[in-house]
Amino acid sequence: MKHTSYIIAFLMGLNSLHSQNNFEYWQQHVDYTMDVKMDVNTFNYEGTQKLIYTNNSPDNLERVFYHLFYNAFQPGSEMDVRSMTIADADTRVGDRISKLQKEDFGFLNVVSLTQNKIPLKYTTAGTVLEVQLNEPIKSGESAIFEMRFEGQVPPVIRRAGKNSQEGVALSMAQWYPKMAEYDFEGWHADPYIGREFHGVWGDFDVKLTLDKNYTVGGTGYLQNPNEIGHGYGTKETKNDSDLLTWHFVAPNVHDFTWAADPNFVHDTLQVPDGPMLHFLYKKSLKRKYKKRWKDLQIPASEIMQYYSKNVGKYPYDQYSVIQGGDGGMEYGMCTLITGERTFEGLLGVTAHEIGHTWFQFLMASNESKHPWLDEGFAEYTCTLIENSILGVETSEPMKRHFNRYFELALSGKEQPMSTHADRFAYNKSYSISTYSKGALVLAQLRYIIGEENFWETLKKYYNDWAFKHPTPNDFMRCAEKTSGMELEWFLTDWTQTTNTIDYGVKDAVALEGQTIITLERIGLMPMPVEVQVLMKDGRKKEYYIPLQMMRGERPLRNNETLLEDWAWAYPEYRFTVDVNPAKIESITIDVNKETADINKENNQLKI
Repeated sequence: MKHTSYIIAFLMGLNSLHSQNNFEYWQQHVDYTMDVKMDVNTFNYEGTQKLIYTNNSPDNLERVFYHLFYNAFQPGSEMDVRSMTIADADTRVGDRISKLQKEDFGFLNVVSLTQNKIPLKYTTAGTVLEVQLNEPIKSGESAIFEMRFEGQVPPVIRRAGKNSQEGVALSMAQWYPKMAEYDFEGWHADPYIGREFHGVWGDFDVKLTLDKNYTVGGTGYLQNPNEIGHGYGTKETKNDSDLLTWHFVAPNVHDFTWAADPNFVHDTLQVPDGPMLHFLYKKSLKRKYKKRWKDLQIPASEIMQYYSKNVGKYPYDQYSVIQGGDGGMEYGMCTLITGERTFEGLLGVTAHEIGHTWFQFLMASNESKHPWLDEGFAEYTCTLIENSILGVETSEPMKRHFNRYFELALSGKEQPMSTHADRFAYNKSYSISTYSKGALVLAQLRYIIGEENFWETLKKYYNDWAFKHPTPNDFMRCAEKTSGMELEWFLTDWTQTTNTIDYGVKDAVALEGQTIITLERIGLMPMPVEVQVLMKDGRKKEYYIPLQMMRGERPLRNNETLLEDWAWAYPEYRFTVDVNPAKIESITIDVNKETADINKENNQLKI
């Protein structure tokens, strides 16, 4: 299959790539084989898991950790308590976990676990399994872990579960014991409190056995379509059992998700020079919603083509858009989204979640530590896509994100974007910082390095870091290499502080028939400055002032004059215009409103 060649091409660079952390790049590898049986009457399931763990790190590992995400859906869990103690609880969660009855608890229990056939000692600590190894996994060696586990599916409260508000029976995300990531920073065995995820790359071989009337969609490639039918193939095998076993394989992924319902419609659409799209949504949807799911399909293909063209080619053979979950969430080769939406809402969430295929699933950055690195990137690019597909022409496509950021920056409640996702004091602060201010990372970078350099940066980021685990510094180094500028200042101030951009036009005075213009830097956040001088006769003079610390400048635009660098420590900057002030109508900073300047009132001086 063609996906193999794409993936191999990306992996060829692993052994030679150096990270920006001054050591030879490495990453761990896992291979999962799972056989799971689901009882759709009780929503209990049991399974076996064989996991081959390859330690590519330079360290010998004496213990490992697994995530047991479903344990979050029990009264008294960290997710439950945090939801009830944070100042602005997520309304989807609220106090719902605290009120669950035992038959609706979510849980993942490990029944037995061995390392190379020898039983292991382990402790369950909330949503994390702590495992003491019988013998260390030495650097360069592998270990085989074999497990029996059992689980119970909770109601859909956050992302996954049973019987969603729209009636989808099973939204099976984060459902299996999942090995935690170990990288150059050590173990990432974060408890599940409601935010995002991080995983280890590997190959999955999964068999799911459940009621034969259920249609399943999700991660991977179905291996027995003609035994299954359900729109995947022509059912040829007679099966008198009430159960069917769905067999999926998924090469080089860091997650395996599936959804199932006895009422799913299953449509397909081939993307030109791309994957087969699968759409699974309930037959019982009202006519208007079913029509919107039909109308979504060609735009979804266009979205896939947009990302493949502008970021990098999608490397798998399938992608599934599935009704389920509690909103919209990205997973391996698929997304779960709620289906009862306006067409604009359905398109918007699909564009965002498909964008995550590139900026989360293929990059696989640490979402808990750097959620903006995928949420913000997906939000920025999907905003451009929505404007294009919906025919919205606007000179300010990011206006909503600017306004949300301004609200936060002026609220006194902003925390740096480098704050761990679980440590934000307010859900709203997390949301704005991660999505809107995260989107403005790209908007401001595009302003700083210029249009062509910006799109080349996204492509370089994908080419260099797909199927790896990039950090924010890795992305910014791609931008530096593409543009030739120094950009560490931007990454530091914008993501690790709450410094703000505020530049103003202070005054303009006459001197011997010329005009001396004084600009001022009020905020601590550095930024290159564009100035427009508008004449009373309608003529315009455009000026560009680079930051000295950039050690370069973006390509000049039409009729733009390059001025001397502005050294950040100087609060004022003066330049001379060879025009009498009497002929000037106004002097304006950032006339195109491209920067996140928090005070627009001082951006223009009328003469």
